Amino acid sequence: MRYILIPVKSLPRAKQRLAGLLTRKERAGLARVMMEHLFAEVAKARGYDGVAVVTLCRSAMRMARQLGFEVIPETRQVSESASIDYGSGVLRRRGVRAVLRLPIDLPLISADDIEMLMARLSAFRRDRGAIIVPSRDETGTNALGRTPPDLFPSHFGPQSLAWHLAEARDKKIPCDLVYLPRVACDLDDPEDLAFLLHSGRGGGTLDYLKQLRLEERLRRFARVPRTE
Repeated sequence: MRYILIPVKSLPRAKQRLAGLLTRKERAGLARVMMEHLFAEVAKARGYDGVAVVTLCRSAMRMARQLGFEVIPETRQVSESASIDYGSGVLRRRGVRAVLRLPIDLPLISADDIEMLMARLSAFRRDRGAIIVPSRDETGTNALGRTPPDLFPSHFGPQSLAWHLAEARDKKIPCDLVYLPRVACDLDDPEDLAFLLHSGRGGGTLDYLKQLRLEERLRRFARVPRTE
């Protein structure tokens, strides 16, 4: 079986690196809009056997169940890495052989992207390998697929790409880097918000940011990046 695993932290605690730019309520709203987008694209995609959301957030649980996703409830959240490894372990014990972890803050991801990543993850011989989609600055890990699900520990945070590549290299595990511009776009800091605003893409997330009238605030926090 092949699963998608989505970690969701408590929405009011989301995106704390944007605290200097957005209020707590605005950050929670942004997280919710992005979560709705990801859940919708996952629901449209094909090529997997199930979706699990690992969380202690009640609103995320409700939305997940409405879409027919499984919920892996947490009693506390230590870190994103701990949540993902916990969820991956639960799925492995259920017989799941491959897991694709997707975060909620991917405002451009599409069902086509998800289907392609699941196909790449399923292509490893002997069910042993990993795929990684780097972040836009090529330091983070925006999507991580592993077969088996607990192939190596998660290291999400600063320089996570290097950590995950080192894990694969040290254990002699096949690891494919997959460069997908839509999946590479996440929203962690003010520069990411500026990039999305000036790209003119992002659907509901873009609409939400425009409603907040962020242009003036962004001028104080980030240099507007050049879009392709």
